[in-house]
Amino acid sequence: MSYRIIQIHVTSTAPKLKQKIGAITEIVDSWAVGAGGLTYSLLVKTQHVQRVTDRFHDVFSKSHIIRMVILPVEAVLPKTESPPVSVDTLEKDDQKPSKIFAGISRAELYDSTSRGASLNSSFIWLVIFSTIVAAIGLIENNVAVIIGAMVIAPLLGPNLALALSSALGDVELMIRSLKTMVVGFLIALSLSFALGAIWPYKLDSFELLSRTNVGFDSIALALVSGAAAVLSMATGLSSVLVGVMVAVALLPPCAVVGIMLGAGEYDLAMGAGLLLAVNIVCVNLSAKLVFLFKGVGPRTWYEKKKAKKAMIAYLIFWGLSLAFLAFIIYQRGGNMLAV
Repeated sequence: MSYRIIQIHVTSTAPKLKQKIGAITEIVDSWAVGAGGLTYSLLVKTQHVQRVTDRFHDVFSKSHIIRMVILPVEAVLPKTESPPVSVDTLEKDDQKPSKIFAGISRAELYDSTSRGASLNSSFIWLVIFSTIVAAIGLIENNVAVIIGAMVIAPLLGPNLALALSSALGDVELMIRSLKTMVVGFLIALSLSFALGAIWPYKLDSFELLSRTNVGFDSIALALVSGAAAVLSMATGLSSVLVGVMVAVALLPPCAVVGIMLGAGEYDLAMGAGLLLAVNIVCVNLSAKLVFLFKGVGPRTWYEKKKAKKAMIAYLIFWGLSLAFLAFIIYQRGGNMLAV
């Protein structure tokens, strides 16, 4: 069982903070921080963090809340399944159940995901390094090196941020994600193109050629992997995310596209491009479906209305894109390995 600590600091005009805390049954424990009763630390199970933070936004006006800080918890002793009575329990009759996703808070999810959409020097260098590592591993048929490049996975962040931006109706994050994703792919394609153009030996390794072909199994793998990536991230299981990044593998097919274009193997480049397109579409589509299933969305009614429009457009676009790609795969003969 994982926990979070929510520290809430309110103004002196905020009404009955202690009683408001007591009205929230999901709080496992609570204690005052300092004198005055204006700051409390709350122990909450991870899957209840969003419900608790939304509850405070409902019972306090925006001007009353100075700050809410969410902190991870390594361990809780002694173990307890039922919350102790640490404050007065009042006003529970106005607490209404709502559909809130069970996982890390919306703020945590947004913060961790939006970092992957930041176009900065660190992202650019990660793309450069991982592209070089992946390209050499593909050409030399070295699986361990390819996996190393996939674990870095700098191109996965913008794709997941793009899916979250539509779930929250955040246009700014959507634009930033698209910009970062385009720049990342252009850098990877340019580097791998240059390597393919100057490589003096034959490009016939199995790892290279296997990514010039795509079948319906590739669609299934990309959909499941993308869904698992978002599910692990939304529930706070960051250790699982690395393994999922390896399975999704956006960078290696991108590197193969550039290498084959640089070598003048345009048909093989087209096959690798199709695999890359399938991975991009499936990651975004499955990520959005998981966010939808988990109930990840804005808090206010107005924001929910905007997010619903973005969600419908998002699902239609990626759904039609996947159908189009599936038709192309069928026309190309499914799983026939390019040689």
